[in-house]
Amino acid sequence: MTPWVKRLLIANVVMFVITINVPALFWGLALVPIQVPFRPWTVITYMFLHGGLGHIFFNMIGLFFFGPRLEQRLGGRHFIWFYFVSGMVGAALSIFTPRVPIVGASGAVFGVLLGFARYWPRDKIYIWGILPIQARVLVVILAAASLWSGLSGAGAGVAHFTHLGGFLGGYLYLKWIEYHSPARQFKRKMAVAEQSVLRGSGDMKRWSQIARDDLHPINREELDRILEKIKSTGVGSLNPDEIAFLNRFSQQ
Repeated sequence: MTPWVKRLLIANVVMFVITINVPALFWGLALVPIQVPFRPWTVITYMFLHGGLGHIFFNMIGLFFFGPRLEQRLGGRHFIWFYFVSGMVGAALSIFTPRVPIVGASGAVFGVLLGFARYWPRDKIYIWGILPIQARVLVVILAAASLWSGLSGAGAGVAHFTHLGGFLGGYLYLKWIEYHSPARQFKRKMAVAEQSVLRGSGDMKRWSQIARDDLHPINREELDRILEKIKSTGVGSLNPDEIAFLNRFSQQ
């Protein structure tokens, strides 16, 4: 059991017990999409509410089985942000049912399932402990079923668009952290450096052909200084004024 999964499980169970005994609190924290401008906290609090034992049981089972491995993969900070972003995008897509109260962690948990399938796509999940299905296939089936049910109106009482939003939020967050990962940034820097070297090699050929003897002594001295700088620290160390100087005289 990883830290944030444990905290989320406890928070959901505690809120379930509290709201059973305080129904007014349940409705004060539930998400009604059209009322979000007046009740903005509900885009978070709805994730900790559940409509019954079966509802909370299946959501927490999903979090329990898929969450720890994903938290270990992403790290605690990214995992909790991933969880809430999935749930909040789920809340955003619930606008397609603007007046229907929405409760449950399923949007966030669907995001967790997508994250699990992203990193371990061929791992088998046993439906009801019997039917094996690959994680990636399960995500595709659930997404298709949620889309069809949401558009057709089938499965009343289930927040299909919230589930789709959970998938979307999880996908967007994973793309964001992958884009900003140290390895990706290093590759981008290397690509920029490589382009700079290639460009610099062509420029050096042109700059080396500057007619030094035709220059004014002051410009000749500046040219010698810049060329010496290139030898010592490379083309990348030149500032814009030095590059402009070389380009100006190499085009004459």
